[in-house]
Formats: sequence, structure tokens, C-alpha cells
Amino acid sequence: MYKLLLVDDEVDVREGLLHLIDWRSIGCEVVDTAENGREAMELVEKYLPDIVVTDIQMPFMNGLQLSEWIRSVYPDTKIVILTGFEEFEYAQRAVSLGIDDYLLKPFSAGELCAVLDKVKVRLDQQRQAKEDIQQLKEHYFRNLPVLRSLFLSSLVSHSLGKEEIFEKCNQYDLDLQGEGYMVAVIHRDEIQEKAPELQLFAVLNVAEELVSRCSRSLVFIHLNAVIVLAVFDSRDHEEMTSRTLKLLEEIRYTAERYLKLTLTIGAGSAVNELSELNSSYQDAMRALDYQLILGNNKVIWIDDVEMRQVVPFTFDKEKERELIRCLKLGSDEELEQLLDELFNGLLDSRTTDQDLQTYLLLMLTAVVKAAQEMHENLDALFGETGAFLGQFSRLNYSAEAKGWFTGICFTLKRSIASERQTGYQKLVEEAKQFMNEHYQDCELSIGKVCKQLHISTGYFSNIFKKETKTTFVSYLMGLRMEAAKHLLLTTDMKSFEIAERVGFADPNYFSFCFRKKFGISPKEFRNGVQLL
Repeated sequence: MYKLLLVDDEVDVREGLLHLIDWRSIGCEVVDTAENGREAMELVEKYLPDIVVTDIQMPFMNGLQLSEWIRSVYPDTKIVILTGFEEFEYAQRAVSLGIDDYLLKPFSAGELCAVLDKVKVRLDQQRQAKEDIQQLKEHYFRNLPVLRSLFLSSLVSHSLGKEEIFEKCNQYDLDLQGEGYMVAVIHRDEIQEKAPELQLFAVLNVAEELVSRCSRSLVFIHLNAVIVLAVFDSRDHEEMTSRTLKLLEEIRYTAERYLKLTLTIGAGSAVNELSELNSSYQDAMRALDYQLILGNNKVIWIDDVEMRQVVPFTFDKEKERELIRCLKLGSDEELEQLLDELFNGLLDSRTTDQDLQTYLLLMLTAVVKAAQEMHENLDALFGETGAFLGQFSRLNYSAEAKGWFTGICFTLKRSIASERQTGYQKLVEEAKQFMNEHYQDCELSIGKVCKQLHISTGYFSNIFKKETKTTFVSYLMGLRMEAAKHLLLTTDMKSFEIAERVGFADPNYFSFCFRKKFGISPKEFRNGVQLL
């Protein structure tokens, strides 16, 4: 059953169509009727009809204007135009603008049904296309486990960027958010000649069962081996390693006891970022190479067999951009989480005091850059330059350094937010003042106000709605209606004069809007009828 909205300014036409046609028999339901284009706009937004049948000539907004609006906002809605013979060329132009069909008045119920049948065929085709898309989605979700496994394989075997990783995680509904990661590769010491895949899946099932009991880790198959991707909520590498090695040892023992299989498991080093998983995987594969020396049926951790070279922790452009973004636009939680990440990485890196000082200076440079971009007062943020440098030189690089830097970041963030909010309020007040001074102009629009304020309409519209809890159009209409009430009570001006005075070019539309807002006509209001 398709929803249909009927729009015509003639009551007889609307009532006649409602009663002459058995709408249900033709697969339609008339959800409502409207007597002009402006009223129809509201009903379209309320009901989201599949079909709109509208006359061309109507007060306040004609059928062509209504159709253009529907096409721009609800392009899938089908539109049928009703028009007189003298408007035939006008109707033809409407069809060229995207109207689905039209009927010349007078027309019979059968003719309208025939047109609606054609429109319904197009709707049926659209509905079928949507069903086909839904089937494709269902097919996608059926294959989602395979797609996840392929992605996880690429995650450990290739160096992927952060953006690509998070995009794929969202796409495949994978929760890999964590503070630390570790990869292990489970290798079967002897592979059966018969049904080797069953043997591989048996190891997979054992690993999945044990992992599900004690951690957020993931288990999948890659290159004929079972991979364990351990995910942790802590950056403590010692704790991560201890827990992972214990889990791997339990997997090895269980497989030997219940599957009668011996496994050699290579464990990589703990890392802090998803983008570093390939490094941990390569470490795990190198650990397996030591099987030739150490023997089978063991868990081999790379850090036990190789001396690790400390890689200096760096504050790169990506970290700088993220810090500046959090200072300008992020939430307090985002900024706090980022600072934890930066300082945990700093303290875990085991680098020299000189490198630590350089790293902290780079972070401070990013803060200064953000402050300058937002025209913040650096003296208010840091104090006098000499005192600031003296304080910085005395910091040790533990909780004291983190606390000092965190305080500066949150002071700057609050200052930026306060300045932005003050700017929003000032902008809205300027707009209100301009509207109060020019609401009498019937051509006053959001474009004129934005031109006066030198900002874009989209930006202004969002700010205005956020600050006033109403739209520009509603606020302007409220100004005009309140002004009209005042003039009706305090002057002898005619209704059409008041309409012009408060910014309405059409007196009839003024009366329509007044009645819609207050429930009575301007004349009734002047005569003392109580507002609804």
C-alpha cells in the first residue's frame, strides 16, 4: 500500500477525489489533504508520502514550486500534476523539471487511476531494487566471518594506516580498540596427510575456546597457521606479555592432551598501536625460526631469544595534528585519552633524558601552534617566558611532567571553547538585532542576514538553531506575528496594511499564517476573541 497526499485549493475537488475513488483497490492510502503548497510541505515532512497529487494554481505556493521543493528534499517521491487546459504548456514544463505525470482538468476517476497505475509501476521497480540491495546486504553479512578473517590476515601481514584500519573495523563490526596488542603464531609440529584442514580447525577451536574465557583476543587462520591477536586495555608491556604467554602455554598443553597434537608457538613483542601489528607478527614468525635450535612443542617469545633494540619514541605529524584537533574541537575525554597515550608511550620508550626533553618540547610546540591559530594569549597560558622556561627545566618526566602539561592543555582547551561560545552568542545577537530592524522587509532572508554578517548560510543556520533552539524562519515568523499583534491592538490600520508593515507581500498569506499560529484570524483577534 502506497501513501498518497492530495493537494488542491478547491474543497469540492479534494472531497470528490476522496469519495469517487476506491483508493485501497488501487493500492493507495490517502494519508491527508492540503489546500495550498505551504501546508503540503508540512504534511510531506510529517507523512513522507510515496505519491503527491497536486494542483498547479494554488495560493501562497503553487504546485510547481511545491514540486521543485519535493524534488530537492525527497527525490524519490512521485508527483502527479493536476492542471487546466489553459495551463497545458506550463504543465509540460513541469514534466521537464522531473514531474512524473500530469492530468488535464476535467478528468475522470478512471483517468487518474490509470496515471497512478503507471506511477505505481515505477514505485514497484524502486521497491524491487531496494529488496535486491537488501539481499546483497544479507549475502554480505553471511560472508562477514570470511571477510573479517581476510582483513585480520592483512592486518598482521601488511603495514596498514590507522584510517584504513578503523574504517575496516567499522565496516566489519570488529572491536579492536585497546591500549596494547601482541601477536602469536601457532604452528603444528606434524601435519596429518589425511584431513589436514580438520586438524587445523581443531586447533582453531581449542584456541578460540580458551581465548574466550580470559581475554578480548581474536583467533583466526592465516597461511595455514592459527593466529592469536591479543588485545589489552593496558599499556603495561610486562603484564601483556605475562598474560599472553600464559594463555599460549595453556593452548599448547590442551592441544597435546586432548587432540594428541604438539604445537610450537611463536610470540611477538607487545606493541601499542594497531598499525604496529605487522611488526609483532614478524617477530612471532622469527621466534618460530628458533624451533630448529630449541626444539618442538614449546612457546617461544622473541624477546627471550633476541636482544631488542630500543626505538626512540617519536612525536610525528600525525600525533601533532591529533593533539591540535583535540585542543580545538575534541571532548575532554578525547584529550585526556590522547595525553595518556602520549605520556605512556613516552615513559615506556626507555629513551634518554635528552630525547625525553626533546619530545616534550615538540608537544609544547604543538600547543603553542594551536594557541596562535586561535589567537589565544600566550602569556595567560604559560605566564612570563622566563618563568615558564625555568619551570620546564626543573620538571622530571613522570607524573609531575604529565600533570603540568595536562594542566596547560585543558586551560587552553577551555579558553578556546569559551571564546568560540562567546563568538557564537555575539553572532546570534547581531543577527537578531538585524532581523528586529528589518523584519518589515518582505524580501528579508537568511541569505541577506548572512551577507550582513559575512558568513555562509549553512554555518549560520547551525549556530542559530543551536543557540536559539529554533530555526531562522520560525524566529522571523515569530517576530512578525508579535509585531502584527501589537499593531492590531494599538492602531486602526487595516489588516492588509499591517501585513505589509510586518513583511508580508500577500495579505491572504499573512492571514493564513496568523490563524495557523494563534488559531484565530487577525480580525477576530482585534475584536477580542481569546487566543487558542
